[in-house]
Amino acid sequence: MIESALFKNASLVLPNGIKEGDIFIQNGKIHSIGPSLSHSAELEIDAKGLVIMPGMIDSHVHFREPGPTYKETIESGSRAAVSGGVTSFFEMPNTNPSTTTLEEMANKKQIASQTSLANYAFYIGATPDNLEVLNTVENVPGIKIYVGSSTGSLLVADREQLIPIFENGDRIISVHSEDEQMVQDATQQFADSTTPSDHYRIRSTEAAIKCTKMLHGLANDYKRRLHILHLTTADEVCFLRENPSSYVTSEVCPHHLSLYGPDAYDRLGNLVKVNPPIREKHHTDELWKGLLDGTIDCIGSDHAPHTLEDKDKPFMQAPSGMPLVELSVRLLLHYMNQGRFTLSQLSHWISAKPAQLFGIHSKGVLKEGFDADLCIVDTNATYTVSRSSVVSKAGWSAFEGSELKGNVVMTIVNGQLVYREGDILESVKGQEIRFN
Repeated sequence: MIESALFKNASLVLPNGIKEGDIFIQNGKIHSIGPSLSHSAELEIDAKGLVIMPGMIDSHVHFREPGPTYKETIESGSRAAVSGGVTSFFEMPNTNPSTTTLEEMANKKQIASQTSLANYAFYIGATPDNLEVLNTVENVPGIKIYVGSSTGSLLVADREQLIPIFENGDRIISVHSEDEQMVQDATQQFADSTTPSDHYRIRSTEAAIKCTKMLHGLANDYKRRLHILHLTTADEVCFLRENPSSYVTSEVCPHHLSLYGPDAYDRLGNLVKVNPPIREKHHTDELWKGLLDGTIDCIGSDHAPHTLEDKDKPFMQAPSGMPLVELSVRLLLHYMNQGRFTLSQLSHWISAKPAQLFGIHSKGVLKEGFDADLCIVDTNATYTVSRSSVVSKAGWSAFEGSELKGNVVMTIVNGQLVYREGDILESVKGQEIRFN
């Protein structure tokens, strides 16, 4: 274990801007930040030409354990995470069995304490009859409700079943927002389809905006914090922009910012089948506008791995989801290099804002006294996505063949060097994230 480390001559992404300087970490914390530190340290690295940012807090991953661990485990998912500059993750409850009881929550935390290389937290999943658990389970980022069904069996789609959850308790409610009846009706209509691009017709724009409007109303009626996950439609962005609420926040995912139909489906077929779906380009364009103007608050990966064998099934049988936790920061660095946004904006969306939204103690910014969770990047390096480069157990990427400008070169979790230029130090273990 490293008790102290000094990084010299780096570009530091600080809350008040980017400054050249040094950062000294000791006993897992950021001890000092300054223009020219002279501390002696067990590990000293000349970071000239590199950028040090807070590690990404990926508030939306699926690691499949317990359940189909041939697709991913907490250990393998956390390896992928740290290789991509993610130092903390929130994992979703649609495992098998689902995380809807105190026992299953305790089981996941026990597995993570022994195997996770990154810091971890787990959502509690809502059912129509586990209200007491939702409000008594200890130390979770929030309640996850699948108001529209996705991969797994969790579903609370009826407004009357949602009301008791909204009117009881004060935890953040994070939602998958699609109108279930509309999706089911369309699924029957397209039951014989063999065309992957029909996915955004089955899970229509109308189904998304109808559900989001309903949930937005519940949040305001019951004064309850609502976080809308993986926005995909221009309609939702425009609605949220025109109807701002202090109770409602939202997330966008890198694949919805990067890919659009029908082009992506023509090239990649089921590999880009995700819920909610990749849509046409005008939706992608509006998601970018919403992120840049502050309508959308943060970015999460929605890492949802499946094997190529599963993805090779006929369109209607193939599962939805793609691996992304190790590529999010790299993709976003690439877009930063294209001039779409700044490093400070990137750091805000993937680190500071998630920490603020979910009340995470001592994480999300480079600040003395805060946890030493760092993502160290070379903004000028290139990274080619290949089958062999994928760390996730899934073993593939929808972005295979892409040459990205900007690469993660080191990841520090709680002051420990866990990833460096392709090497993963598996002896390092993360810690359970604490919420205010």
